[in-house]
Amino acid sequence: MAEEDEDDDMEEGGGGEGAAPPSSGGKKKLLIIIIIVILLVLGGLAGAYFTGLLDPVIKMIVGEPQATSETVEGEVGSSVFYELPALTVNLNTAGRKARFIKIQVSLELEHEEDKPKVEAVIARVMDNFNVYLRELRIEDLDGSAGMYRLREELLTRIRAAVAPVRVRDILFKEMLIQ
Repeated sequence: MAEEDEDDDMEEGGGGEGAAPPSSGGKKKLLIIIIIVILLVLGGLAGAYFTGLLDPVIKMIVGEPQATSETVEGEVGSSVFYELPALTVNLNTAGRKARFIKIQVSLELEHEEDKPKVEAVIARVMDNFNVYLRELRIEDLDGSAGMYRLREELLTRIRAAVAPVRVRDILFKEMLIQ
């Protein structure tokens, strides 16, 4: 009978020793939900900022003038592309099996007058590419990060070889790893 009295007391809210008040658990749950909602909102805003979705809103708030269509057309229209010859090089491998890379790139130059200047030093450019590509391992070219590093390294080498000419970018037309 004594056990039944204790169970009745617990059901009525009398609780035993050390029982927390009923509102304490509810406050903790509410606090956790609020924190999760805040983190989701901040994460969404950070994602929108880094993907560029908030750029128009930020420019509107800050008051930066937007680019005119003449400026954009001038930049796009002034690009000149110069194709380098295709290059096939064996990669640095530790095993017996030889691995090759075939690559064909195009250079984005600022002016049409820069083409003869690049043609004058094409041997130096191709030599720089050969030396760099021969030292690459197959692991260096894995994924988009490997492609990005390759682009940056080739761009650095081409800019050094054609020093007075400004090369805007290097564009991969073909890349085959075998």
